[in-house]
Amino acid sequence: MNETRRILLDGAPVEMVLDGEMLLAQDGRRVKPDEAIHLPPSTPSKILCVHLNYQSRLDELKTDGPPAPHYFLKPPSALNSHRGVVIRPRGCRYLNYEGEVVIVICRRARNVPMTEALDYVLGYTLANDFALHDFRHADRGAMLRVKGADTLAPVGPGLVTDWTPGDQVLRTRVNGIIVQESSLRAMVFPVAYLIADLSRTMTLEPGDLIFTGTPANSRPVEPGDVVTVECDGLGTLENRIAEGEHDLLDEAGWMPESTDKALGVALGEQLRE
Repeated sequence: MNETRRILLDGAPVEMVLDGEMLLAQDGRRVKPDEAIHLPPSTPSKILCVHLNYQSRLDELKTDGPPAPHYFLKPPSALNSHRGVVIRPRGCRYLNYEGEVVIVICRRARNVPMTEALDYVLGYTLANDFALHDFRHADRGAMLRVKGADTLAPVGPGLVTDWTPGDQVLRTRVNGIIVQESSLRAMVFPVAYLIADLSRTMTLEPGDLIFTGTPANSRPVEPGDVVTVECDGLGTLENRIAEGEHDLLDEAGWMPESTDKALGVALGEQLRE
């Protein structure tokens, strides 16, 4: 497997190859991964996310799976990176982790059949699809505020090619304790299906990201917690939670609320729509 990482080195983004225990740039510069300032592994035009794509999550929320996937968008402004700080805005209580594997698109894709879909995959990486459930009551289910706030899309640490999802295990840990664990074979809709489905109606561009869903046991985290996502062959994505420095302005828009929707999803009790 080949892994590349985008690193901020001497003030500029540099693509580096993981070479043993070092990151190596084409010009010969080296840096230890633990000392590097990581950037997201691609610069996507869009971040597409599939909703409820593990049977364990469907069972947990006591809901039947749809016959075809439902999707939502995270804006590129939500992008974060390995070891980036994830901000929970003041006044919010339900910032949930969601460990996921991510597809990175290599070339423009439109009307791609399932039999050819994997030819459009550049590689894979990890993400934590953080959700701010205090805003479940806003946006009529579109989840713009729930999923789209700044810092809520950490991706990384790198881009891995020559890797195919199979029986690898996806794990999320909070402060070192495993809180999510599932084989990738438990996905309801596989990679090829997602690419074929999405490309029917929209053009996928190089660098675009497709988040493939999270297994059961997504729960809220608190400022100070360290959350990691790991998967065999893809490394470990690590992020720390912090509270926002400022109160949310209350002169426009919805304010955070502890609603039935927030509690039902954030605490994994039932999907209350």
